[in-house]
Amino acid sequence: MSKILIVDDEINIRELIKKYATFEGYQVCEAVDGIEAIEKCKNEEFDIIIMDVMMPELDGFSAVKEIRKTKNIPIIMLSARGEEYDRLHGFDLGIDDYVVKPFSPKELMMRINAILTRYRSSYSNITNNVYVYDTLRIEYDARLVYINEERVEMTPKEYELLTYLIKNENVAITREELLSKVWGYDFYGDDRTLDTHMKLLRKKLGEYGKNIVTLRGVGYRFEK
Repeated sequence: MSKILIVDDEINIRELIKKYATFEGYQVCEAVDGIEAIEKCKNEEFDIIIMDVMMPELDGFSAVKEIRKTKNIPIIMLSARGEEYDRLHGFDLGIDDYVVKPFSPKELMMRINAILTRYRSSYSNITNNVYVYDTLRIEYDARLVYINEERVEMTPKEYELLTYLIKNENVAITREELLSKVWGYDFYGDDRTLDTHMKLLRKKLGEYGKNIVTLRGVGYRFEK
């Protein structure tokens, strides 16, 4: 049974998510703010965290930053704010998804299920391949990316986006296909999620960011 930590200062939000998660067969724990969430993560193991942004005592972004120091747990952020800055900040901290309130609890459960499925499969399907292009090197077995022999830190989604594009080199990949293959579900939400991840990925790739070509009205392509 997978274990979810719901972090939100609004009891009605926690109860709503708990109701649907319990129905789906998840074990649910709750925290009312970032400080309590950090303490629970120190003492318990969770499969995924649903974290609100605006909370008293300690906000969600600060809590995620602290948790990420010791735990590689999938995290979905909840927020009433949908501005690009907030999304970028969250994804830069390594969150897996960003959901704007008000939200559909059914869609949230779909996202949770998809993230956990992708997370487990990405770590179980290990290969011994290495991709090399000039000074860019990807070690698929270890899920590591290097540029000029220096390791590039990437979130799971950034890594999956990069490797999916590279494995389909010179092929035009639609936005819908990327969302389906990388996020693992038919995406009904705001597709700015993909644009935000791509922007961060290009920044981390430095000189190789230009190799990810935007196909206006279609999607993206990785080309040398």
